[in-house]
Amino acid sequence: MDAKSNEIKPKAVVLLSGGLDSTTVLAIARSEGFACYCLSFQYGQRQSVELERAKENSVRLGAADHLVLDIGLDAIGGSALTTEMEIPKKRSLKAMAAGVPRTYVPGRNTIFLAYAMAWAEVLGADDIFIGVNALDYSGYPDCRPEYLTAFEEMANLATRAGTEEKRSLTIHAPLLQMTKGEIIAKGISLGIDYATTHSCYDPGAGGEPCGECDSCQLRLKGFAEAGIKDPLTYKNRVK
Repeated sequence: MDAKSNEIKPKAVVLLSGGLDSTTVLAIARSEGFACYCLSFQYGQRQSVELERAKENSVRLGAADHLVLDIGLDAIGGSALTTEMEIPKKRSLKAMAAGVPRTYVPGRNTIFLAYAMAWAEVLGADDIFIGVNALDYSGYPDCRPEYLTAFEEMANLATRAGTEEKRSLTIHAPLLQMTKGEIIAKGISLGIDYATTHSCYDPGAGGEPCGECDSCQLRLKGFAEAGIKDPLTYKNRVK
């Protein structure tokens, strides 16, 4: 996609982690006619593979720009994704749905959306896309529809665009009520190569997914439901 094509399209900020969900959301936003301004974060996560994938996919999927911010949430801690706390593995789906897991990062989506809100205002964009899901997810409180509704309302009270200019910021969560299998099928229909995505919470030294953490298990479940082979090679697989 060339720069001139993006210039005539409405702008949207797309939160892009490099994972399966956010990459699918980028493809959806692009298919809906938006010029996509991708926003990723080095927030102190224990691995860098996802950011590498985010950079690759922002280019591959024709983003107008891609900004990576360093915000260091590891200084706050409180999560297995930002500290040496053990990553939960080999959990059943029932266990995943029971309570908030150690992989929850306090304030992460709120902080990400706040940065997206700020960049959207500067860009003159009225749309933000985020890849949260309320069905196949690990119990994170900031992935619920009521949370997104509350943030959207707050954002429109907190910006000059919303108060003085009377513009309305919309938070899009197109995957919110989709199963992981449905998400994968949608992405395949939009031409995504899921070999270029990363989902694992605890990858090996070479970036290979563990196959046992909650995120790996939900991803594998989704591919099984979609009847499609996951193109990634896993270190282990939960039987």
